[in-house]
Amino acid sequence: MRQRPVPPELAGIVAEIAPPARADAAAVRAHLDDLTKPPGSLGKLEDLALRLALIYGDPPPPLRRRAVLLFAADHGVTARAVSAYPPEVTAQMCRNFAAGGAAINAIARAVGAEVVAVDVGVDADAESLGILDRKVRRGTRDFTYGPALTREETLRALHVGLELATERAASTDVFVLGEMGIGNTTAATAVTVALTGAPAERVAGPGTGISPDAVARKASIAANAAARVGERADALAVLAQVGGLEIAALAGAVLGAARAGRAVVVDGFITGAAALAAVAMCDAARGYLVASHRSAEPGHAIQLEALGLDPLLALDMRLGEGTGGALALPLLEAAAAVLREMATFASAGVSGARGGVRV
Repeated sequence: MRQRPVPPELAGIVAEIAPPARADAAAVRAHLDDLTKPPGSLGKLEDLALRLALIYGDPPPPLRRRAVLLFAADHGVTARAVSAYPPEVTAQMCRNFAAGGAAINAIARAVGAEVVAVDVGVDADAESLGILDRKVRRGTRDFTYGPALTREETLRALHVGLELATERAASTDVFVLGEMGIGNTTAATAVTVALTGAPAERVAGPGTGISPDAVARKASIAANAAARVGERADALAVLAQVGGLEIAALAGAVLGAARAGRAVVVDGFITGAAALAAVAMCDAARGYLVASHRSAEPGHAIQLEALGLDPLLALDMRLGEGTGGALALPLLEAAAAVLREMATFASAGVSGARGGVRV
């Protein structure tokens, strides 16, 4: 991923975020190898256990207080027919979140997570939505011909996420990122292209289920808009040019959670774009990220590679809302429990290695 300067407005916050280092990585690996199993036999769960130990300490505590931070906003670029659904669906889905009838509500209930849905830029009266009102403006401008947002609007949206994660950190063990916004896969495509340099035709995907011709149109719009962003522009400028209010809020939530020492579970393509922006602002935030799943959106793999993250699940999901992130929460709890509860060969009285190999 291209190096970007730290936005001067966020320099103080970025300076407060250090890479996670609450455990000695070599000691954790040695302990994992001494547990009653062949070394490495729990696969990615061991890598996850190490990441959690670095964030929370060794052993990590139970991660039972779980919150999905779901930010919703509209996008002016929907005027270019880049979505299979009309813009009013954003507001309608917000009411569905409030009523508890969306996929994320059902999955969150199943895994013991709270859904915190936030209006940061829905093109509807805030009081009609039934969710938390933190509206910055009613949707972005169409970034086909100019910036989606002003820098000040982008910063305000980022602070919505930053402040919410900060406020809730004392009562939350782990955060999941979620979003809702018709047209936001186009914005996420443009953000990803601008921050990674990947060709737009490799990043753009079907989103809500658009035709191949519409995908090509989406790629062209995103490529042209991303080309306006200078290679030395900071990530706040990228979000202002081609991002979304919910993407900026999600990036802020990453920074707030990282500053508070909490793991952040990244969902799919939209939250991946937000994670790219957060890491472009503060590389130390990278260590707090956990990739929940590999989305069916083609650009998600590009994001994960740029972030250096290996997803835990591959379920061909592309819904968003934080659904994939919520599904990964039991895996985080299991990984923490491995370090916290498993016996070593010595403590369990189990024979260890023959010729250096566990049996």
